Amino acid sequence: MSPFSRRGFLAASAATAASLMLPARVRAQSGRLSLTATTRTIDVRGRAATVWGLLDGAGRSGLVLDPGQAFAVDLTNTLAEPTIIHWHGQIPPNAQDGVPDLPMPVLQAGENRAYDFAARPGTHWMHAHIPTHEMMLLAAPLVVRRPEDIAADRQEVTLFLHDFAFKPPAEVLAEITGGASMAGMDHGQMGQGGMDHSGMDMGAMGQGDMMAMPGMDGMAMDLNDYNFDAYLANDRTLDDPEVVQVDKGGRILVRVINAAAATVFWIDTGALPGRLVAVDGEPVQPLPGSRFGVAMGQRLDIELDVPGEGGAFPILALREGARERTGVILATPGAAVTRIAEMSEADHPAFSGDLAQEGALRAVTPLPERAPASQPMLMLGGTMMPYVWTINGQTWGSHVPVTAKSGDRVEIMFHNMSMMAHPMHLHGHAFQVVGVGMDRIAGAVRDTVHVPPMGMVTVAVDAGEAARWMLHCHHMPHLSTGMMTEFAVSA
Repeated sequence: MSPFSRRGFLAASAATAASLMLPARVRAQSGRLSLTATTRTIDVRGRAATVWGLLDGAGRSGLVLDPGQAFAVDLTNTLAEPTIIHWHGQIPPNAQDGVPDLPMPVLQAGENRAYDFAARPGTHWMHAHIPTHEMMLLAAPLVVRRPEDIAADRQEVTLFLHDFAFKPPAEVLAEITGGASMAGMDHGQMGQGGMDHSGMDMGAMGQGDMMAMPGMDGMAMDLNDYNFDAYLANDRTLDDPEVVQVDKGGRILVRVINAAAATVFWIDTGALPGRLVAVDGEPVQPLPGSRFGVAMGQRLDIELDVPGEGGAFPILALREGARERTGVILATPGAAVTRIAEMSEADHPAFSGDLAQEGALRAVTPLPERAPASQPMLMLGGTMMPYVWTINGQTWGSHVPVTAKSGDRVEIMFHNMSMMAHPMHLHGHAFQVVGVGMDRIAGAVRDTVHVPPMGMVTVAVDAGEAARWMLHCHHMPHLSTGMMTEFAVSA
């Protein structure tokens, strides 16, 4: 059976979709890079869909930087409305972090803005920091290669995951939230409050409200609050997946990026045993396995070895708590590639309830041991009805910042008292996971940690630039209803 090909009427878009598979070679780059926020067309099961994207100067999705290359990027907004891009996993000066009005305003239609900072190596990504824009797929890979990547005899493949709906994102959010989404958050008013709190119960949503949550009697987790129309891997579904040619006996590094709005995935490497070698761009002691969980905003680097006899090897992303799946196929020359159903035979399990994966990770380069100057606890709370998600009982605009002095070690405990998981992302910093539940560990260094229902995770962070840095849940409907605070660092 011949490999799947793009449908003819979308031939002009094929190069963009294929460019998500980032080649393992040094790109000849000099001077400044260009990046454009623009519209593009993808095919979702034979139906054309207009989405947004971030394209480089050659029309490819995303950016790949060479070892030591600075992040010197000119961003142009060719969309019809203002937006702003956050460099997820990077540690730029606060002014370039990409949050509306914190401190820079959104990028107006037709406007260009320059960015200059030292790039943090690893598998990262970039996305609009406006929930409805991210849900329009205004996101792309951002890979900063290390010298070890250049020296390694391995092929690199990027697996960029999305959830997708044909409905406009505002309608999707309205369905999920019951209309409770804070309108100001979609219009850049994130800097000085100003959120629309109408119709929302702004009372404390911590431990006391836990007892009122649906399903609490059976301690049932709320895994998914929306069934999207499709789940995409490199803009494609399993009825027409990306087929990547690989060498017999070759080694592959799969760079997994979960850019979904509200979907946690399992990455199933199938017949190819894997080694998890980095999370959120930071190397970890290799963790063997064939199934690894990845929450929204997180990244996984997985090494695979292709057998000498070759073949076709699906690398699948399985939606937690449901049957949907997506993915790519690695195939050696001449291998028969057969179609894979978009539905598994049974629901996939929930991810991370016991924090087993997080508890097993160990940083290659841990933070130095230091006594923390403070140990704040953040209570993650909320309910499905009304749809409100909180940090320490508050939503954005009435939030109480986590405070620190620049240079201080801070240990933040995330204590989830709700029945939904929360991938918590801190801007402008990398932190180390130092506790899962009551167990102390020297865990992974990362920037986004998944806190399961009723779970506790503690992270250690050394406060950086004196500025206001966002700390929020990376579940877009949760963020849109105000599940955000700030890490306020003073000099």
